[in-house]
Amino acid sequence: MTELVQTLVFGVLVGGVYSLVASGMNLVFGVMKVVNLAQGAMLILSAYLTYSLWKAVDLDPLLLVLVTAPSMYVVGWATYYLFIERARTTDPAMALVTTFGLALIAKGIMALLWGNDQHAVTPAYANRSFTLGSLHVPQAQLYACLVAVAILAGLYALLRYTWLGQSVQAAASSSDGARLIGIEVRKVWAAAFALGVAAAGAGGALLSVLYPFTPSSTDHWIGLMLSIIVLGGMGSLPGSVLGAVLIALAESLTATYIAPDWATAVPYLVIILVLLARPQGLMGIRLREDMSRA
Repeated sequence: MTELVQTLVFGVLVGGVYSLVASGMNLVFGVMKVVNLAQGAMLILSAYLTYSLWKAVDLDPLLLVLVTAPSMYVVGWATYYLFIERARTTDPAMALVTTFGLALIAKGIMALLWGNDQHAVTPAYANRSFTLGSLHVPQAQLYACLVAVAILAGLYALLRYTWLGQSVQAAASSSDGARLIGIEVRKVWAAAFALGVAAAGAGGALLSVLYPFTPSSTDHWIGLMLSIIVLGGMGSLPGSVLGAVLIALAESLTATYIAPDWATAVPYLVIILVLLARPQGLMGIRLREDMSRA
């Protein structure tokens, strides 16, 4: 029983971080109906920025979220105006191809700048745990989860209670209707895309403490993010949280009771099963095909 509880605790803590990682990608899809395949590259780029800053200034990597998230917001904003906007207005399908190309370019740039060797951010608490009886709570996972939950709460408040958030929701519901009430949809889309990349920036800083990474890690993380948003429901931020926790629990249980190597197959198995059984995901809404292109 102790082993099961330990496994569940670990899964929930990691799931909190996964929630933040996937929320940015789901936000972009919910507003713009664009699957940003460069999100994994943005995540790992943020991890490398965190690593470089941690080496240079020796600050707690979790505090470096205050640097990486705004920096990645700027990267996302520039990426939208330079690449995504033109591709999306030309042909919606081109935006998908464009983000895939950007992911390949970013992976190559990271390999040139940091090499292909494995890197990791290891603060003093990286291998420490809190002990509660026979239960061990890893400090790095706990701190990362708490930071992720705080950022998610801030993102929720931003989308729910601010003018920008209301504009994002209006543009997501109907871009034409948003224009009629005076919302500059172009700027809203840019802000939403930048927010999604900033969420990846914050998630990358947290994940750099939990997992080693290389430029090729982008493939694993984009697969994981896709599995989370497919499971939870594409365009549903609450679905991202639910999907992330379920995926993390499935990975944790698989690694403990079957084999660690099988845990990496869990996200892809989830994608297949969900698409077969419930294509709209657990909290998604099935849309008519003509509405999905509106």
